[in-house]
Amino acid sequence: MGYEVDFLGTNSETKSGDAIAMRFGNLHGTRADQVVIVIDGGFTQDGTKVVEHIKSHYKTTKVDLVISTHPDQDHINGLAEVLEELEVGELWLHLPWEHNSGLASKFQDGRFTDNSLGERLRESLNRAHLLFELAKSRGIPIREPFTGLTHSSRAVKVLGPTLEYYESLIPEFDGMPAKANDSMPEGLLRKAGAMMKRLFAVWGNDHIDDNGVTSPKNNTSVITQIVVDGKRLVFTGDSGIDALHHAADEIDACIDSASLSFIQVPHHGSRRNVGPTVLNRLIGSPVQEGERRPITAIAPPLSR
Repeated sequence: MGYEVDFLGTNSETKSGDAIAMRFGNLHGTRADQVVIVIDGGFTQDGTKVVEHIKSHYKTTKVDLVISTHPDQDHINGLAEVLEELEVGELWLHLPWEHNSGLASKFQDGRFTDNSLGERLRESLNRAHLLFELAKSRGIPIREPFTGLTHSSRAVKVLGPTLEYYESLIPEFDGMPAKANDSMPEGLLRKAGAMMKRLFAVWGNDHIDDNGVTSPKNNTSVITQIVVDGKRLVFTGDSGIDALHHAADEIDACIDSASLSFIQVPHHGSRRNVGPTVLNRLIGSPVQEGERRPITAIAPPLSR
């Protein structure tokens, strides 16, 4: 058994985006001895790069599992090309518009209904809805990736988010109405906090802390664990500190003896998405100078 993880550089002036291809199993055996996974596909133009990489390096046109971590365009847009050009066994994708029961009660404006808010989510997250419709048209099974979901290979498991945590974040998505009892929109509070952190950074405080804040949509990112030969690989999307703590709880509860071997630093290594406490939980306490820990931590390439 072995594994191969390929972070593909995305072609974007925004210097962002995730497109990850991986396989595990007997890498020297036949295709039947391997599991091929795609986690996010970058921007639209990056989908071709993912498809070509799988065909040329993995020598296959079949992907066992495609995971969309969250519906940001620099993660989800390229997945349409993957579904169109390759044989896909299963798609893991959140469907936020289907989580609208009781949603209208969360907002000040009484004119909104659960149905109208579901439609608003479909429109604002149209790339996710288009991917959903594409998968349905091609007969690809779709599952929503919440904590505890596993793949048939038994090596792949979702650490987060839980259904409850996910639904608690939906009212805070961009484009949603003002929440009930909000004296100041939460988005403005996040922006103000981020501005203060930038000011402190200018003044010379460049250390990470436990107060980083990312968007609610980022915190809905699927956090995926893959265990191969007693080694634990963790993929985090753009998840933030709160979401990572939930994932750490799941890892703590695991009964397997796998040790962390690989972790993706979320959101391209942004300081707003990690803090010392959650890093200590996931990776371990800092080692002394000159010591090494057998863990690979990767912040995906910003551009290439």
